[in-house]
Amino acid sequence: MNNRYMVSRSRFIAASPDEIFEVLATPALHSEIDGSGTVKGAQPRGPERLGPGARFGMEMKIGVDYKILNTVCEFEEGRRIAWRHFYGHIWRYLLEPATESGVAGTLVTEQWDARAVRGRFLLRLAGYLRRHPANLEQTLARLDRYLSERRAQDVPAPDARA
Repeated sequence: MNNRYMVSRSRFIAASPDEIFEVLATPALHSEIDGSGTVKGAQPRGPERLGPGARFGMEMKIGVDYKILNTVCEFEEGRRIAWRHFYGHIWRYLLEPATESGVAGTLVTEQWDARAVRGRFLLRLAGYLRRHPANLEQTLARLDRYLSERRAQDVPAPDARA
């Protein structure tokens, strides 16, 4: 699904939806998987694991360092998580169990949704609409690589619920 202010990319990842969801619900790992190069790390004092309505801050850099506060606006454990910041952009992840070439895993869809953003023409002028498809693809590739490396090292996924 693509239109001017809604960009969506999907990738099969050979990991369970729960394993992937734990990475997405852990703000401290967002800089590990960010494909845009703008997410530098989670701000201290935020939640270790995201849940419905959670507010969490991120250290960012686009030319200059800045901080952004996000709020979880969609949450279905193991299936869907999304957050937005004050300007209205939504970053959404949808997880569906899938099998590819006989390998069990998850079809992960990442969406950048700016349909409700005020002043959308500024996004176009700043080049976001051109960059986001590649950024989403790179994020999904980094998420896949992160999970593959974790599995190779036999490191269990983070689970703040334990």
